[in-house]
Amino acid sequence: MSNQTRRDFLKKTAGVFAAPYIITSTALGRGGVPPASERVTVAHIGAGGRGNALARSFLELKEAQVVAVCDCFESRQMSTAKAIDEFYAKRDGNGTGSGCAMYGDFRKLLADESIDAVAIATPDHWHIPTAIAAVRAGKDIYVEKPLGLAVAWNQALRETVNRYGAVFQYGTQQRSGHNFRFACELARNGYLGELERIQAWCPGMAAPGWYEKVSEDGGSTVPIPVPDGFDYDMWIGPAPMSPYTKDRCTQWGAYHVYDYALGFIAGWGAHPLDIAQWGNDTDDQAPVEYQGTGVIPTKGLFDTISDWDMHCRYKNGVTMRFMNTNKAIDVVKGRPFCDHGTTFFGSKDWVSVDRGGIYASDEKLLKITLKESDTHLYESGNHSLNFVNCVKSRADTVSPVETAVQSDIISHLSDISIRLKRSIKWDAEKEEIIGDGTAARLLNRAMRSPWRL
Repeated sequence: MSNQTRRDFLKKTAGVFAAPYIITSTALGRGGVPPASERVTVAHIGAGGRGNALARSFLELKEAQVVAVCDCFESRQMSTAKAIDEFYAKRDGNGTGSGCAMYGDFRKLLADESIDAVAIATPDHWHIPTAIAAVRAGKDIYVEKPLGLAVAWNQALRETVNRYGAVFQYGTQQRSGHNFRFACELARNGYLGELERIQAWCPGMAAPGWYEKVSEDGGSTVPIPVPDGFDYDMWIGPAPMSPYTKDRCTQWGAYHVYDYALGFIAGWGAHPLDIAQWGNDTDDQAPVEYQGTGVIPTKGLFDTISDWDMHCRYKNGVTMRFMNTNKAIDVVKGRPFCDHGTTFFGSKDWVSVDRGGIYASDEKLLKITLKESDTHLYESGNHSLNFVNCVKSRADTVSPVETAVQSDIISHLSDISIRLKRSIKWDAEKEEIIGDGTAARLLNRAMRSPWRL
């Protein structure tokens, strides 16, 4: 949206909010908070666990104003809107908050011209349809990972973002972390020698710890009545209609039912794969060969890949082993084990990074100061703030749409290889599977009427 839209914020929102907007000292730009006309107005589509965490990250920004929330559960709409109002009431000292608007249908939210940007944290099968609709409505978008339910959907979003000139931020927050950036800079600037191979790993459905609870009974398949205050038809949206069960519309159902997601091979895999792509200087291209094994549960509701061990090769000759935690625990050596991470192996040394720390074959590597002539990667210290700043400046974010499409392709092609039990060859320029019509058909998914991209 334009700067003029933000300057018109106060007068435009008078009839939009669920409660009257109170003009406070912070609305006028005092107390270190920019005036409302200079803040990016953000709406949140999806108010579950991840959606609320994302909303909190935007609430902390003086440069943004969270003005609306949308969810299929009325209870989530109300609880999230209440929390937003209470935050602003406390910050502004007016006792009322901003009057956060609530929606059950994202299309009505997108019709509000006072909204500059939307943060999308819906179940995975809704990411692309919602994002495309938002861009067409003139909004900039922050989209949680993984990207989409099919490669063709991802490509459609990329085309839409580029055609409309929208600002896009992918929810791969690790790119805004110093250690991840530095590990990639070491790999790309030759400090490890010539880059030869990568290890990337993350939890699967049955990883040790709290994830194990997911696979204990596989999810209930027993139909039960849809609870009051829940728009089940909207939640299902473009996916096939199925009977409601107690586990289907929980976070576990949204993560691990194949109609709605690829599972953690994409939802968690997006993080280490994104860093692998960054450090290999292949943000614009996925690997060209995929071969490996995986396990698909046969009991219960959850039917995404639970365990996997994939071997991929890039066009530049670098190989990558992408695996789940249960496999990685026997493979990842030389550093404290963490349930996720990315390791770059060069001809001389290695560097490994996760959310807990950064490690190297030689500790001197971690004390290197990059030369001016070295490649210095995009520096962002706050993922949400980076998005808001780019909405204002119209610059690219640290995680633009092309990086999202390419890293997500790795998860999709790994999933296809495992399901078909054969290797996959990928033409990275044409973005086509080579010589396998059956596999190629899995690059797209049909959508339930009346939904379409």
